[in-house]
Amino acid sequence: MGNLVDNKFTWVIQNFSSSQSRVVPSNQFVIGGCKWRLLVYPEGFNKSGDHLSLFLEVADPRSLPPGWSRHARYLLTIVNQHSDKISKRNEATKWFNQKIPGWGLSAMIPLTKLHAKDGGFLVNDELKIVAEVNVLEVIGKLDVPEESEEETQVTQPMKKVKVDYDHVESNDLMINETPPVSELMDVNGFQVLPSQVDFVKRIFEKHPDIAKDFRPKNPHLRKACMNFLLSLMETLCQPPQKLSNEDLVEADNALTYVKVSGFKVDWLEKKLEEVKKKKEEEQTGEARIQELEEELKEFKQKCLDREAMLEKEKAKVLTARAPLTLDDVI
Repeated sequence: MGNLVDNKFTWVIQNFSSSQSRVVPSNQFVIGGCKWRLLVYPEGFNKSGDHLSLFLEVADPRSLPPGWSRHARYLLTIVNQHSDKISKRNEATKWFNQKIPGWGLSAMIPLTKLHAKDGGFLVNDELKIVAEVNVLEVIGKLDVPEESEEETQVTQPMKKVKVDYDHVESNDLMINETPPVSELMDVNGFQVLPSQVDFVKRIFEKHPDIAKDFRPKNPHLRKACMNFLLSLMETLCQPPQKLSNEDLVEADNALTYVKVSGFKVDWLEKKLEEVKKKKEEEQTGEARIQELEEELKEFKQKCLDREAMLEKEKAKVLTARAPLTLDDVI
């Protein structure tokens, strides 16, 4: 079961530890006119047995027309029911399409941490997962038209909006906010969204030979390859602290895909190496900072201990300096 409020879907899996399934799917839910579902792999997507895997995917992708795509920003959270500060999160902006209908993390949380006694992730053997989805653009058709969205099992609630009509009194109307189904535009033989036109033009202006050896002729394949390229560039523009090692592995895979397709992206390969180096420097720096903080903490404690010893010695000296009284002498 699950509960949907605005664009946030909350899913509580009961009796989690007793599940024998390799994958546990959530109910379908509708956000932005698109059907989604969550997939949990209790022992890992690759049956690694050391991490839980969590994915967001387009529900029933085979029912969608050829060339469909959804561009969405999502935040997946495995909730720590004792302290939200230590909840495990995965946030990203991705294209969902026929080739890749789902995104997430194969190593969302170590099983040792998940099953730790009093760890807060499993309370009364219940695992709580929250998915927040913001659908940015849709290529193709919406899964659920506005008029029928309320009939689905779990749907995005309607939002009240105050509207003034000419010659009509104001009314509270129930309006479901869904993203527009975008028309595609042609840029150098590639079908792209209106929001991508300027950026794609800049790519061709700066790298005119990028598609010189591009092989696919099918418009859907060409569009998919361009989306891979744009997603890769979007990933490289993120701050290093927001990129996981798995994100960089995915970026490597995406780069290989666009190169095999025929895109000339030597310049992008260099940028990816720069980002990897920055990520490595960030991780090394974080480790060094933590090490120095620990050393400083120990040093401060030693200083406090020394100060306490100093005060004791001062007290002893003061006692030793005190003269004897007549009563002491007699």
